[in-house]
Amino acid sequence: MPHQKRTARGVFGGLLGFVGLSVAAGILVTAAVTPALAVTGIGATNTIKVFDSLPEFLEITDLMEKSTVYATNSEGNPVELAQFYDQNRQEVQWDQISQFFKDATVAKEDNRYYEHGGVDVIGTTRAVVSNALGQNVQGGSSITQQYVKNTLVQRCVTDAATLEEGEECATAYTTANGSEGMARKLKEMRYAIGLEKKYSKDDILRGYLNIASFGGVTYGVESASQYYFGVSAKDATLVQAATIVSMVTNPNILRIDRPDSESNGSANGYELTKKGRDITLRAMLTYGKITQEQYDEAIATPVEPKITQPRSGCAPSGGAAYFCDYVINVIRNSEAFGDSAEERLNLLKRGGLDIYTTLDLDIQQASEQAILSRVPKASERGDIAAASTVVEPGTGRVLAMAQSKDFSNTETGPGYTSVNFNTTKAYGGSTGFQSGSTYKLFTLVDWLLNGHSVNETVRGTLRNYTLTGSCEGAGGTYKFNNSGNARGSNLSVMSATARSLNTGFAAMAEKLDLCEIRDVAKSLGMERADGTELQVNTTSIIGTNEVAPIDVAGSYAAIAANGVYCTPIAIDRIVGPDGDEIAAPESTCNQAIPENVAATTAYALKGVMSGGTGAQGNPYDGTQLIGKTGTTDNRLHTWLAGASTTAATALWVGNVSGKVDLANISIGGVAGNSARFPIWKDIMRATDDIRPGGTFPAPDPNLTRVVTRAVPDVSGLSVEAATSQLEGAGFSVSVVDGEVASSVGAGLVARTDPGGGARANYGSTISLYISSGQGSEIPDVMGDVPADAQAELEDAGFAVVVDGSCQPPEARVNSQSPGGGTDANRGDTVTIGCG
Repeated sequence: MPHQKRTARGVFGGLLGFVGLSVAAGILVTAAVTPALAVTGIGATNTIKVFDSLPEFLEITDLMEKSTVYATNSEGNPVELAQFYDQNRQEVQWDQISQFFKDATVAKEDNRYYEHGGVDVIGTTRAVVSNALGQNVQGGSSITQQYVKNTLVQRCVTDAATLEEGEECATAYTTANGSEGMARKLKEMRYAIGLEKKYSKDDILRGYLNIASFGGVTYGVESASQYYFGVSAKDATLVQAATIVSMVTNPNILRIDRPDSESNGSANGYELTKKGRDITLRAMLTYGKITQEQYDEAIATPVEPKITQPRSGCAPSGGAAYFCDYVINVIRNSEAFGDSAEERLNLLKRGGLDIYTTLDLDIQQASEQAILSRVPKASERGDIAAASTVVEPGTGRVLAMAQSKDFSNTETGPGYTSVNFNTTKAYGGSTGFQSGSTYKLFTLVDWLLNGHSVNETVRGTLRNYTLTGSCEGAGGTYKFNNSGNARGSNLSVMSATARSLNTGFAAMAEKLDLCEIRDVAKSLGMERADGTELQVNTTSIIGTNEVAPIDVAGSYAAIAANGVYCTPIAIDRIVGPDGDEIAAPESTCNQAIPENVAATTAYALKGVMSGGTGAQGNPYDGTQLIGKTGTTDNRLHTWLAGASTTAATALWVGNVSGKVDLANISIGGVAGNSARFPIWKDIMRATDDIRPGGTFPAPDPNLTRVVTRAVPDVSGLSVEAATSQLEGAGFSVSVVDGEVASSVGAGLVARTDPGGGARANYGSTISLYISSGQGSEIPDVMGDVPADAQAELEDAGFAVVVDGSCQPPEARVNSQSPGGGTDANRGDTVTIGCG
């Protein structure tokens, strides 16, 4: 409570109160209180000492207030998403409270409030006499004393580990009778006097109006006004204020949100509350707070509540409830909010925080609509669902989190769940879903980190692959197949990525370390949704780890952010009840991979979205997009993950439980395994419009170079042996039809094109020419005397034609066709010339 300067009247009243009460203590305590205390063994002569020995100062601590979670709308303004509280209270200042509240409270509860110094001796005398006769401790309390009592009751709750323990403490305190009750009364009197020495009357009255209970979990005049009448405390009318103030006497009986109450229900016009309200109005008239005309009009007005339910918990947030739940789990898991999960949740429900989240309502609504327009909340075909997360590259801010089922902690049935499929188990999620080929991102990155080029060709044929790793349990041999039984081949990494061929990535992984690939995944934020270590088995490269969309989105966001990975965050800032900002958990960003590697990765992933397996999901709205599809065995789970430079989206559509082949069912008018494409397209089209993306950086020329290699000399080998050697060197092989004359054995490779030793593009096709076995090598006679050349050729079995230029004795051969060193059938003609 703010400390305002005391007025002269307040100081004087406080001193008179203290002096007056000392005198009262001498008279009243001796005459009336002593009999109550005598049972405890305290004599009459000691009663004043008992009072004087009580502590005078009561520390006014922060009130328990509701916390409010906000999202952001298209204008950049905060919009309330949810509220959390043990006590629904919103503390307000003096000028935010209607004068009707102030006047009604003073007139009804303590009409001499501005005259006494904290204790109304007249009222106290009446109460003491009554209580000394054996009745319960009640009545006679000034507003200041009631404020003290409420403060002590509040402390019971705030100091307790649980709300139940706090309520037990409060009940025990407020129901104490006899000597215990009298001791409590004395302590409250002592504290009240001390309080009035320190605070102004207006401050104390404001504090009382903020702390008082008004039934159920409703506390303070602001929340009471909002709940019972749908107005702020500053706008409450005379009737509304008087009705609410009248509830203080017995809040849980007189509350007007129970139309079925037998004693105070709407059927009889909330009879008890109306009687209490009219008593309050009569007191206000008696003490000159309202006119006769106001009184007459108010008395004639029925009690007509307008109950406005607060948005308690996440469920009222609709489609954003899963994001809301994620925020709560962030608070529960973060040491920034306390030493234990219990302490952190107590802060949320009691600390009066304004929590401004990263949620963009426009992207959220677009995500919800895209999913719900195609994926039913429940289906007879199986327990199928969809979930998507949108993350901002370079910050880790979660912009949207949508799901195809309704959030509920109480409702059961196929259309409801409290499990957030977007996130990990530790944050309210599931144990995850196999990621399929979206996981190939990490093999691609590791490929580039090891200096390989995306234009390098790999041997992606259908065969057994042996993969190795430097950590325990990594490696093995496995025969990889491709989705849709696609044929394997020697192909470039660019093509393998665009076509998402398992065999192409297996060929890449053969040249890498499985454990390095795992470490790349971890550096880009990937983890198993159940919290265990990422697996490094042979098939892990094609996405057998169960993961969550939020982590997949974070990995692709890192590629879009030039290799900077940022841990996901859901809270932008937090403001405490005093208006000061409270430190919120921050994203940790680091350069996970070099910029040139990220740029080249994006270059390859653009091919997926333009002509590759993800092209169906591209809205083609002018925004550059990167992406990767993912499909697991038997099409149980499907994914599309990708990004612009401003937003990364990971979408999962699949089996929550069961093993329905998505290709065998229809979702949203398309085959189930294709439903991801129109959903992702709609999400990204809306996101691109809200947050236009830019151009991705150019790839590193060294990582896009065309790689050449020397062609092995395979002449004289069998076709099988030659093919194996050439493919092992990274080339494709084509056998030319027919046979050619050659000196090597029949059926063996006579020659290749390009020939052995020549350099060719890595992965290009080498033609094999097969020997007939009937050939002989033509001698090279260039520079010989024509007669000698003719004789040598004829001795080798060839016919010779000598043109007329070779007549002079000094002539020498300077042309030969076919040339020397080539193979030809014996008897073929060789022409020589000297011209």
